[in-house]
Amino acid sequence: MPDSTPSPPPITPPAPRARRGCLLPLVLVALFLSLFGNVLLFVLLARDIGSAFDPDPAALDERFLLGDRDATDRVAVIRIEGLIADATSGYPIRQMERAARDRTVKAVVLRVDSPGGTVTASDELYRCLVDLRDNTGRRFPGTGPKPVRVSMGGLAASGGYYVAMAGKPVAAERTTITGSIGVFAALPNVAKLAHDNGVKVELVKAGGIKGSGSFFHDMTPEERQTWQDTVDAAYDTFLGVVAAGRGLPPDRLRDEVVIGTTIPERDEKGNPKVVDGKPVTARYTRKRADGGTFTADQALKFGLIDAVEDLPATVRAAASAAGLTKFKAVTYDRPPGLLDLVLGGQLRARAEPFDTRTLSSALTPRLWYVCPTADGAILTNHP
Repeated sequence: MPDSTPSPPPITPPAPRARRGCLLPLVLVALFLSLFGNVLLFVLLARDIGSAFDPDPAALDERFLLGDRDATDRVAVIRIEGLIADATSGYPIRQMERAARDRTVKAVVLRVDSPGGTVTASDELYRCLVDLRDNTGRRFPGTGPKPVRVSMGGLAASGGYYVAMAGKPVAAERTTITGSIGVFAALPNVAKLAHDNGVKVELVKAGGIKGSGSFFHDMTPEERQTWQDTVDAAYDTFLGVVAAGRGLPPDRLRDEVVIGTTIPERDEKGNPKVVDGKPVTARYTRKRADGGTFTADQALKFGLIDAVEDLPATVRAAASAAGLTKFKAVTYDRPPGLLDLVLGGQLRARAEPFDTRTLSSALTPRLWYVCPTADGAILTNHP
């Protein structure tokens, strides 16, 4: 009879053990290299971000604009762009200092493309430009006085026009919008909204008008007058700066009518209003310092600028006036950093839209030399 005893199953040899002794050091080395790389990247990024605020004017990169690349004598083109504020004025001031310290810079062209900005920042840029022009040494040392001409870009209004008054002559592109000689203070008021929604803010104060400008309370006539006095003082300063730059007395800037005509009234769609078949008209008058803007041709007619010409023409005129037959015009750029190389764009030292710090700064009561409709730039801090 055949043997019915089952045969034992085959014995499976044990799987070889992983050589953990070799793998563990590799993992540790990889972790160490990753940690080291991240720390190094953080340091480089931090240094790169910090370089955006570096006060050293030598950190700026010189870029050729026009003229003779082999020339020694330079015409420096200094740019003021976007909203003028304390946080954005460092770069223009560094450009001015760089030009002031350079003995080969024989003339300066200020290129303005700005809706204006805060009263204090606009005045500081103006005074720094006077420092560069006259070599006063107030903000930075220079190698001697340097003539300053002005070239206006698409928009050179209010604070942008204020800064331009340090230069002579002043030219604008044929498409430039300029003027807007005025000042305002924007004071948000949510008192009715808070009251309608049951929100109450108890104000504890010392001083009769200490609560002036509060978001949650309507201003009394006395409180409003304190702000009006401040605005009027800033307006008088603006008139004085323009009077010095343009040779127009403050009373002419403020009171002389430069446009007086009759215009059609228009509806919300911009169509002329007609009643009983007759157009509805209104009287239209303008003064130089009424806070409104002018076209380049109007500004030239009213004595607010000296010429209508483009930037290259202004640069060549500056070189000719300085007695330069051979020159090169240069601009000053922020040096590219690690983030620029990684992201492919220039790092800008400015806040992102609706950044809480920017919003907080915008909502803080302050005086503005800024053109009409530029309120959005105030809130976003974007030019």
